[in-house]
Amino acid sequence: MTGRRRTRSTDLPVPVRHARGAARKTQRGSVRAAWALVAGVSLVAGCGVVPGTSSGTGDDTVTVMTWAPSDTSGTNKPGMPAFAQAYARWINAHGGLGGRKLKVLTCNERNDSVAAAECARQAVKQNVVAVVGSYSLYAESYLPTLEGAGIPYIGGYGATNAEFTSPLSYPVNGGQPTLLAGLGRELAGDCGPVVLVRPDTISGDELPPMLDSGLKARDHGAAIDERAADDTTEYATPSTRALTAASADPLRKGCVIPALGDSTGTFMDSFRRARDTYPAVRTAATLGNVDQTVINASGGASSPYEGAYVTGWYPASSDARWATMKKAISEQAFDDNRIDPADAGVQTTWIAYTVLKAVVESLGDGDVTPETVRHALNGGLKVTTGGLTPTLQWGFQGKLASIGLSRLVNTEVTLQVVRNGQLVPARKGFTNVTDTLKDADVD
Repeated sequence: MTGRRRTRSTDLPVPVRHARGAARKTQRGSVRAAWALVAGVSLVAGCGVVPGTSSGTGDDTVTVMTWAPSDTSGTNKPGMPAFAQAYARWINAHGGLGGRKLKVLTCNERNDSVAAAECARQAVKQNVVAVVGSYSLYAESYLPTLEGAGIPYIGGYGATNAEFTSPLSYPVNGGQPTLLAGLGRELAGDCGPVVLVRPDTISGDELPPMLDSGLKARDHGAAIDERAADDTTEYATPSTRALTAASADPLRKGCVIPALGDSTGTFMDSFRRARDTYPAVRTAATLGNVDQTVINASGGASSPYEGAYVTGWYPASSDARWATMKKAISEQAFDDNRIDPADAGVQTTWIAYTVLKAVVESLGDGDVTPETVRHALNGGLKVTTGGLTPTLQWGFQGKLASIGLSRLVNTEVTLQVVRNGQLVPARKGFTNVTDTLKDADVD
């Protein structure tokens, strides 16, 4: 960014340590009325600080950070920090977190390892009690900093397997491992050859075993692994190879699964042009690679996703269980077009802040610090999310520690299908893929 200014420490909001006992109780009544106007505070890495507005006073403040990439040429999740700020306004207008004011700092992670590390350093500098509901592909850049400061990472997007191994990570969904395992189980009975198109990267190497675990659970052969260069902007060759491989069985329709993140749409442009020669091939996908906004942009009912199965972490966005989240958006961010209630990032941020709220309330009048938050989460606290996930509870050895995913506690997925251009439930309820993933052939 040109014309950047160096941020002075006086520009940054400094959280005040909490007092104990009766002093806090007498302060709460006087600050609650003012909290309705409290906004989240924006902290954009490398671009200076945009101070938030705060009419609240006193020392009952819980300061956290949410980060995600924005305004980049890759994956962008601006709705996550935008919603985090809206959540702060909404929860403060409704009594706060267990009687405490919530202050949200945000950071632009920029899809860049250096920026991700800077976000983590800012989180430490600002004495946040947790990083909540965030997205980054660069766990190796931010996790060591958070771990060194003892700051918990609550409800990351599940974008990397490191989120399922760090002892300070508390994921609320099962990431791509659960989605691919659930998709494999579903496609095994409906598809002939299954082709996975994924990045030719180390993180991409983690995907085929998860998909194969689901396929093999239903006596289907392993998927054909079609790798695409990570820095390519044109997918004519990979799409043609995928279509050719999926058409190899003349008796059964093949299925192609694009798992290329934000590049999935670019791949599908090439796939659509080549597909006329291979009419029998179907598509399938996982949430995070495809959502309602992607389907709309690719043609709605005429898109190549029509009829495709899509596995997700949560109920469909039309489900009544999202009503409270939608109410919060309506009250505090009705005209903010960055926030889409159908976006999995926004949904994950809502659930992550639901966890934070439960943790703070469980502490009563005690101090809210990184240490007390970790202690509560590690001490057996059970968090309910109104049916959006199973009851969440983290331990030091999860059920999937045997395959290196010791922090993965939510192994339930939903199955949706694209009908008339809309993602709708393909069946009711969740499917648990714990046993399926236990059989994943990982190195």
